[in-house]
Amino acid sequence: MTSQFDVIIPRRGTNSYKWDSSADPDSLPMWVADMDFRTAPAIIDALSRRVAHGVFGYTKVPDAYYAALTGWFSSRHGFAIERDWVIYTSGVVPALSAILKALTRPGERVLIQTPVYNCFFSSIANMGCSPLENALITGEDGRYAIDFDDLEAKAAEPDVHVMLLCNPHNPVGRSWSIEELGRVGDICLKHGVTVVSDEIHCDLVFPGHTHQPFATVKPAFLAASVTCSSPSKAFNIAGLQIANIVVADEHLRNRIDKAINIHEVCDVNPFGVEALIAAYSEGQRWLDELRLYLYQNYLMVKEFLTAHLPALRLTPQEATYLAWIDCRALSLTSDAIEDRLAKSGHLLINSGTLYGAAGEGFIRLNMACPRATLINGLERLRDGLQG
Repeated sequence: MTSQFDVIIPRRGTNSYKWDSSADPDSLPMWVADMDFRTAPAIIDALSRRVAHGVFGYTKVPDAYYAALTGWFSSRHGFAIERDWVIYTSGVVPALSAILKALTRPGERVLIQTPVYNCFFSSIANMGCSPLENALITGEDGRYAIDFDDLEAKAAEPDVHVMLLCNPHNPVGRSWSIEELGRVGDICLKHGVTVVSDEIHCDLVFPGHTHQPFATVKPAFLAASVTCSSPSKAFNIAGLQIANIVVADEHLRNRIDKAINIHEVCDVNPFGVEALIAAYSEGQRWLDELRLYLYQNYLMVKEFLTAHLPALRLTPQEATYLAWIDCRALSLTSDAIEDRLAKSGHLLINSGTLYGAAGEGFIRLNMACPRATLINGLERLRDGLQG
């Protein structure tokens, strides 16, 4: 049975960062974290209506925006968000930078769990701080877990006041459990560390798993944390530049709101507003179909590597559309693998070292594409590494 997600949509020549950054016309990009699918029809319809109006002045965020946002998180994730807790902004990365501006001082260290989303490093550096790595650990099956003894020791450091939590985790694909998040929160509460939870992938969990918002694990966590979210990953609308910061504590919220305004990322565009309303009001069925398709793509990657590249190991994954592949058996650096695949296979992937030193020997592959494209990419991966 053909799926709507099987449709191949040409993106080259559309000023796509993913598809138009390479000078190689034969390249297949499977790196940047956006999907090669059309967004939900409800979003396209909402944007079409807005375009037809023809006037695109400064935008006031309406009541319908907050209703859609709070309704979605209440029904999908059990997170009862009050309207007054919400600060809208242009993206999760600008949000992280503004939050760090508000909650840290230059010279302090910020806790992160590596390997982790590369923009964590840049946001920390841009605020004059440095990362303090609580490196994740792996079991025999390659599944990642938290080193809680190390986290406890580092949270106790006197110059650490903020932890950036990636939940679900990019790139290792963990959807952290309520027990794991509970231990993280207890440690951070004990040592006065505010948890800033990046939950941009929260709607992309695989069947059999659920997303647990950090702020909902215990009542005390709500007041001692900040949550960042956006429909951009799940609905493939990153270019529309819309995100939200949820802060229940009024003192924290006021500090962050001031930083958002100082950074001049307090205004949003009309298309992002309309897209969020449509996504969270009418996008449920489309998203559920997408999640199943992505999970099937993940299984296809697993089967292909087992059959054709047994030396590689796909990390057991619970969320996101980003495959984290262990290539250490090849005895090549991640950068060397990235370069080799680009030159011999015309395949663009991410080197694991982009996500910190803990990513050495790994690569990240974007699986969010039609199945025919995925097969093409996997064959290029095989041929590029075996050639």
